[in-house]
Amino acid sequence: MDSLKKLFVSLLLFLFSSFLFGDINGVESSNKHPHPQHLYGPKKMFVFGDSYVDTGNIYMHEATSWEVPYGITFPGKPSGRFSDGRISTDFLAKLLGLKSPISYLWKDYAVNERLEYVMNFINLLEQLIGNIYSPSDLSSSLALVSCSGNDYITYLSKNGSILGIPAFTKKIINQTEVNLRRIHALGVKKIAISLLHPLGCIPFISKGFSVKDCKTIINALVIYHNNLLQTLVAKLNKETEHSTFVVIDYYNAFLTVFKNKGEIPGSTRFETPLKECCGGFCGVVDEKGQKNYTLCDEPKSAFF
Repeated sequence: MDSLKKLFVSLLLFLFSSFLFGDINGVESSNKHPHPQHLYGPKKMFVFGDSYVDTGNIYMHEATSWEVPYGITFPGKPSGRFSDGRISTDFLAKLLGLKSPISYLWKDYAVNERLEYVMNFINLLEQLIGNIYSPSDLSSSLALVSCSGNDYITYLSKNGSILGIPAFTKKIINQTEVNLRRIHALGVKKIAISLLHPLGCIPFISKGFSVKDCKTIINALVIYHNNLLQTLVAKLNKETEHSTFVVIDYYNAFLTVFKNKGEIPGSTRFETPLKECCGGFCGVVDEKGQKNYTLCDEPKSAFF
């Protein structure tokens, strides 16, 4: 759960830290005691995506992420994050020297200082330009774009066929291109896009295929998606003066953790990495208040 985020986020951030801090220069830091990377890194972060980056955009009555056991590690109570603790957005914000993100949904309840640094919202950036954010704000910002599999889950839940996924993937990539171009056209100079993680290793999917090693057709389709996305990013970078777009490799970050046998000093090894800590319908209780889920004794010992 929370330890999952710490492990794979540290891996993926290493992969693109040079991208974040290499080309943005001469911008004054707002930190009182800035780390060198904070002096030259983005000053704001705009986040577009699903549950892997969402800090609470879903309304309380619409999602179990506002129920226990979500949030028990951080911030100590449910906050709308689909995790017991921090998510990748929180870790990236910390790396950039920014405060923990607040969702767009709750922006009106935030103090001005917090809103100034980071806001996580989905599709209203254009409406805020001129009223809240200036062209300078956008040019010194980072956009994080996440697609973590919800589109595919929705597709399959509506009786979409496995054979139809490649065509569906092309539609997703085409729309992603439109979205990335739109964000860049607004003036955002740095845009990070996440690759899909190995969906075939997620407990409720891997159980359905009765496998323990993640070798399913689902992961083959994930690789297809990721290859198309990387090709798109390469094309977009050829059209810009600098390497504006970069991918965050969730896929190999996850696999690195799965394969860790404890040889890496200071690393955490999971005995059963494909076994979830929260089993059943996490966060759901029946009409009598009885939990429809079970929890492991120590969340930090579980990857999922």
